[in-house]
Amino acid sequence: MPERRVVITGVGAICALGNRVPDIWQAARAGRSGARRVTRFDPAHLSCKIACEVDFDATAYFGREVKKLDVFSQYALAAADEAVEHSGLDMEKEDPDRCGVITGSGIGGLNEIEQQHLKMLKRDASRISPYFIPKLMINAMAGQISIRHGLRGPNFITASACASASHAIGLAFRQVRDGGGDVFITGGSEATITELAMGGFSNMRAMSSRNDEPERASRPFDKDRDGFVMGEGAGMLIIEELEHAKARGATIYAELKGFGMTADAHHITAPSPGGEGPAKAMRLALAEGNVDPERISYINAHGTSTTLNDAVETRAIRNVLGEQADKLCVSSSKSMIGHLLGGSGGVEMVLNALMIHEGVVHPTINYETPDPECDLDYVPNEARDLQIDHSLNNSLGFGGHNVSLLLARFDG
Repeated sequence: MPERRVVITGVGAICALGNRVPDIWQAARAGRSGARRVTRFDPAHLSCKIACEVDFDATAYFGREVKKLDVFSQYALAAADEAVEHSGLDMEKEDPDRCGVITGSGIGGLNEIEQQHLKMLKRDASRISPYFIPKLMINAMAGQISIRHGLRGPNFITASACASASHAIGLAFRQVRDGGGDVFITGGSEATITELAMGGFSNMRAMSSRNDEPERASRPFDKDRDGFVMGEGAGMLIIEELEHAKARGATIYAELKGFGMTADAHHITAPSPGGEGPAKAMRLALAEGNVDPERISYINAHGTSTTLNDAVETRAIRNVLGEQADKLCVSSSKSMIGHLLGGSGGVEMVLNALMIHEGVVHPTINYETPDPECDLDYVPNEARDLQIDHSLNNSLGFGGHNVSLLLARFDG
């Protein structure tokens, strides 16, 4: 069977910049930060007191069903609903056995775990909610999406820390390409702005302590970066086989062409100093798509605003692209939306597809002081018009997980 082409025909997202893609896209183009002081709990005792919180009325959206959904599943369902709507798909006209769901999350139902544990400590285990287990399960969001839309094809989740959503998208891409289905909902979700998670990351000294200036705290590739800002939300894509998309007259936002994944085998939280793992992932994605490095015009970087990650990723990009590294644009969505952990790749791929379709690259905000170890064009502070022919989307996770996805402007 000839290799099938895979295209993106719908996007949905929810994050600190908005609850719908048009609002998020407008804010990203304008370079607006979603960071503020944490409101979910009193963060006074933490070194990091800021985050990129989502403002979402889940009860208004889901009604009584909200009691059966952890926050990360709420975000996933809302983003998936928008992606289906945006794609123009009528799922009742699709073969449900040829439609699947592959999504990613790094942690899953942490809100539910914390709430029910506190309830048990205050009373006893008999007070634990009967919905506790089905809400906390990390696979709950994939299952809930498939139930909501009646999809009976492959259905599972990936969990690889900050690379989770990108692993999910890559595996969904291969399912469609290799004939394992015609339509997939794919992406990721995370909701970890909780006291437990914020305390853990703060005590690791992984997060920014620029608490008096939340909007300026996430500053990828800037010399004065001091850690990431926690984000939350979900990003979902509709990907489908090209001829299937054409037959229904779908709008095509970008083409997925390659997927590379590797491991550092170095350290559970620190990247390998030489950047060999991310570099190999990028090379694998380029090789699978049969695209030369000189054709890459944009990279949506992992760009966490941590000292180690940004320098290592820059090194890896230079290693792979050589002279082309000085000609392309690189930007970090996390400068505005924060770090969504396992959901990051989902929202970032939504933005990457829109940048390709619209011919505009969103900026890396808060870039003020160049770092000699980070010496690429990071599109500082202002969006830029750019016709993107091919781009890479990088995700690097704790545990040494590296993913690179190759996208292209659809050429008919």
